[in-house]
Amino acid sequence: MQSLKKGKRKGECLMVLDRYRGIGNKILNPVAKKMAGVNPNLLSVFALLFAFLGGYAFYLTRFNSSLLLIASLFIFINAFLDALDGTVAKISGKISKRGDFLDHVLDRYADVFILGGIMFSPYCSNIIGFLAILGVLLASYLGTQAQAVGAGRIYSGVLGRADRLVILITLPLIQYLLIAQGIILIWKFTFVEWVMLYFAVAGQITVMQRFFGAWKILKKEK
Repeated sequence: MQSLKKGKRKGECLMVLDRYRGIGNKILNPVAKKMAGVNPNLLSVFALLFAFLGGYAFYLTRFNSSLLLIASLFIFINAFLDALDGTVAKISGKISKRGDFLDHVLDRYADVFILGGIMFSPYCSNIIGFLAILGVLLASYLGTQAQAVGAGRIYSGVLGRADRLVILITLPLIQYLLIAQGIILIWKFTFVEWVMLYFAVAGQITVMQRFFGAWKILKKEK
């Protein structure tokens, strides 16, 4: 994810995976240095492509459950490229407002493609899928809208994007293993539906956290 801010983002400490940012950088930096000549915007576009393929693979699991493994792979590649584009931009000195803007737009499309594919898969009801998409998109909107009104970007909350991507990578793997064990429902819902319900609820909690965080900041600026 390309970002114009080089310092610590507001609320970043609340994201679980930020504790392991150093480990992630050790993996990404060597790759980014070798790809310093690549336009980071191109990496963002390829990340979107794999998000679409991941969602589409999830949709196609209605014909073959083994495609859950392919969906996991595609979502992993999406997450890797999404992290790599920002690192390449930083190392190559190509951080720009246009790249940052493009990255955020493509991220939202990626969210819809992946979650939409899950929503239309045989493992999730449309209603639960819709609520998950709503929670994720509203949480993302609040984060950037805070910046638009002068409160700075706010990434705090229980449902950070990095955490969400890790969950989405492991989700199809676990669902596949459960199917192999003959486990379809867990207390009347599939495992996928439980995760999507978590996205729906955690997304709305994150919306409130970011709303009141921005509200507090704006109140001090009066």
